[in-house]
Amino acid sequence: MIEIFKSGGLIMIPLLLCSICSLTIIIERLFFWIGVSIKRNREVIEKIFQLCHEEDWDGVKKIAAGSKSYVAKILLSGVLHRDYSPIKAMELAAADEIYSMQRFMNILDTIITIAPLLGILGTVVGIIDSFDMLGTSGIDNPQAVTGGIAKALITTATGLSIAIITVFPYNYFNSRIERAVKIIEKYTTSFEIDHEARLTDNRSKQ
Repeated sequence: MIEIFKSGGLIMIPLLLCSICSLTIIIERLFFWIGVSIKRNREVIEKIFQLCHEEDWDGVKKIAAGSKSYVAKILLSGVLHRDYSPIKAMELAAADEIYSMQRFMNILDTIITIAPLLGILGTVVGIIDSFDMLGTSGIDNPQAVTGGIAKALITTATGLSIAIITVFPYNYFNSRIERAVKIIEKYTTSFEIDHEARLTDNRSKQ
């Protein structure tokens, strides 16, 4: 591996940094989503809706404050601002949660794009050096020229490998984010409908 790294030239240094950065982010995001799955508790969400229907706001605050579910946090924000603008409050809370889910995704996207380009750049530079060698030594030593081109292709293979390995977890994380957004929309819409129904019922009683 060390010999391959040396053969690739200076371009292998940014490619190495890209691979380390990609691997670090992938591991961090995997632990993040594992934590999200562990913290998600559907029974807590159903209990929150039940307490909201009963207008037991203290009970909602108690159960939601003790939960680490992102949905519970968003619903709690709506409950705390129920007399003013619960929908806007939940939108702000949801934006914060989605932002944490999208963390580092732009870096992975950049790595997927730039790693192959760096690899191609390294290959082009290597081919230029090989042709310079050809112009200097002529065709007396073709093995040196073809060997130089073969080494130059190492950077392209490395860049493509980094991009391919990164794109799969990147797409997986994006699918998890899309699913989380749909879940947030589902529960916030349910809260909005239930809230409007309570307001209408209270007006009719008055």
